[in-house]
Amino acid sequence: MKNIVKILVIAIIMGVGAQSTYAQSLSQDADRPEVIAKKKVTEVSTKLELNDSQERALFRYYTSYEMKYKKNIAGKDLNEPKVAAEKKEYMDDLKANVKKTLNDDQYKKWLALLKD
Repeated sequence: MKNIVKILVIAIIMGVGAQSTYAQSLSQDADRPEVIAKKKVTEVSTKLELNDSQERALFRYYTSYEMKYKKNIAGKDLNEPKVAAEKKEYMDDLKANVKKTLNDDQYKKWLALLKD
């Protein structure tokens, strides 16, 4: 009887431990640049009717932008001139790359989505 109780207690402890570990990994994954980029591309794709190659290109551009932003801008004062200049540089780079990938009509719609 004691062995059954011990086994049940161990199973419950392992189950609770596994749940908290899984929850932590989900919250950490949500902050990754790839996850953020995928979410943005999915949102934009339906509104702009992108083809597969356009989606892949936008995913690469968004991932690059998110990585730079997270590394150099996140958590810093956006009113500081150096930080504001870096942010503008990253956004201009993103816009230039996206403009190369999308047609004129799609690009105009994409710019409108940025302002929302």
